[in-house]
Amino acid sequence: MKRVIVISTSLRRGSNSDMLADQFVEGAKAAGNEVEKISLVGKDIQFCKGCLGCQKLGRCVINDDVNDIMAKVMNADVVCWATPIYYYEMSGQMKTLIDRMNAMYSQNYLFRDVYLLTTAAEDEEATPKRAETGLTGWIDCYPKSRLSSTLFCGGVNDAREIEGNPKLQEAFELGKSV
Repeated sequence: MKRVIVISTSLRRGSNSDMLADQFVEGAKAAGNEVEKISLVGKDIQFCKGCLGCQKLGRCVINDDVNDIMAKVMNADVVCWATPIYYYEMSGQMKTLIDRMNAMYSQNYLFRDVYLLTTAAEDEEATPKRAETGLTGWIDCYPKSRLSSTLFCGGVNDAREIEGNPKLQEAFELGKSV
């Protein structure tokens, strides 16, 4: 059994990327894993101040929701990020959270496998590549981990368009494989 954290970064409940996250969660649970989904909806996540106090304290100096999220990520075996693609990049709230996790850099983290689920209105194969590159930059700071798999669902503008999409089943199967 693995501890799996799924972070849904869309601020719209029931969004396309949130639906992929839910399917990944269900697949990981079906495989017998302990799974927690963290939605960024309603979370207080401020911008990094670049003070590097986190390197001395082992946590961020800003008192918001990030330290709790970071503790869960550090103790997970698997981390799955789900994001909508905005202007060919990860959501701003995902990037802000990644920046704020700088305190983890010098700590002992458990996660080894990282997954990325993305959705976009555009359907070109290259659409999620910048988001993958950005996440890979974060993963590179944690050399015991790797980007295990990505899943892109393009051509969807709202939740009604993803219903029945085969990518939902793929997300479930990907979750089962962790």
